[in-house]
Amino acid sequence: MKKNVYEKAMRRLETLFNEFDNIYVSFSGGKDSGVMLNLCIQYIRQNNLKRKIGVFHMDYEVQYDETIKYVERTLRKNADILEIYRVCVPFKVTTCTSMYQTYWRPWDDGCKDFWVRDMPKDCYRKTDFPFYTPEMWDSDFYLLFGQWYHSLKKARKTCCLVGIRTQESTHRWRTIYSKRRYNMYRNLRWTRQLSTEICNAYIIHDWLTTDIWTANGRFSWDYNHLYDLFYLAGVSLERQRVASPFLLAAQDSLQLYRAIDPDTWGKMICRVNGINFTAYYGHTSAVAQQGKIVLPPGYTWESYMYFLLSTLPEETRLNYLQKLAVSINFWRRQGGCLPEETIKKLQDNGIEIEVVEHTNYKTDKHPVRMEYLDDFDIAKFKDLPTFKRMCMCILRNDHLCQYMGFAKTRKEIENRKKIMDFYRSIIK
Repeated sequence: MKKNVYEKAMRRLETLFNEFDNIYVSFSGGKDSGVMLNLCIQYIRQNNLKRKIGVFHMDYEVQYDETIKYVERTLRKNADILEIYRVCVPFKVTTCTSMYQTYWRPWDDGCKDFWVRDMPKDCYRKTDFPFYTPEMWDSDFYLLFGQWYHSLKKARKTCCLVGIRTQESTHRWRTIYSKRRYNMYRNLRWTRQLSTEICNAYIIHDWLTTDIWTANGRFSWDYNHLYDLFYLAGVSLERQRVASPFLLAAQDSLQLYRAIDPDTWGKMICRVNGINFTAYYGHTSAVAQQGKIVLPPGYTWESYMYFLLSTLPEETRLNYLQKLAVSINFWRRQGGCLPEETIKKLQDNGIEIEVVEHTNYKTDKHPVRMEYLDDFDIAKFKDLPTFKRMCMCILRNDHLCQYMGFAKTRKEIENRKKIMDFYRSIIK
């Protein structure tokens, strides 16, 4: 008999609790991690397990008041079976609200007079973690926490439950279903092996948004009542997300803080550079949201790009120029992989390209070498190297050029690996 997503999730939990002596949940206070934590709590109580699970909550200081209330309510109510690690650390966090500021730090000692709220008394601080450094990003801290927690518990095997769903994004879909996935725990597609003793598990990866709310209703689970306010504000189910308000994905919803949580908003505008502007214009063509971007008369996209670059601080301008140079060189020498219909449309329009026969990537697409275009009218606009895409990155304050498809550079990856290896050795 075919199982529903709830039954599959509980079966996955059974596997994990049998396999791992140390389990913790990454709990943000959002709807997905909330349901995932409730599934674990229900499983432990229904099966009368004589064990606790860890709860890892990265407190980013600037959050909706309802999110804070929900987190505290949930942790307090289930304190008998939870080991709580509420982390308030000034790691670096990406911000896309300013052309001057590429990151900010929650709980920054130098900005204590401007903190949005007081630091929780029962939290873990930077002095509690021997691996912390001021150069550390939140994503680095996330990975190293798992190593630290595994060592702290003297565990045999540790599993972190992460509440991602493939419905949310293509990136999350690839995390589960990519053909290149080889680092699974015991060949379970919904896991990812991080080291010999530590792995991540995504037990609700196949849930839909409607499944989340069905579970909350059917089991009378507590949830973040911020979602009620989102609903009253007219925000669709798919766009109701709890995340750091200064990320690229949150630009077009930053203005909701003013209406939903005005007290927090009044403190936020003094905390991070550029958020008032982003709140006003984050959903408009001023920051190229939702493909809304207008080319001024008399410009090409290339000349407009250089105009935008001329308005930026030198450090920011050089960052974009370096990314652009890397991208141009990549498309000239190695080539990007494009589907056959895109290749045909380029050829039909007389665009000079070179289709390469073989690629090291596992894909049905073909590698294509070509020069940057000014713009090209095609459905899969993000597949092609165009100056228009670069303009969109600049207008969005997308310092990492994620819209251009950039991941970390080789140098950034090497530097990160050195840092991670060094602090793993300290933890051990």
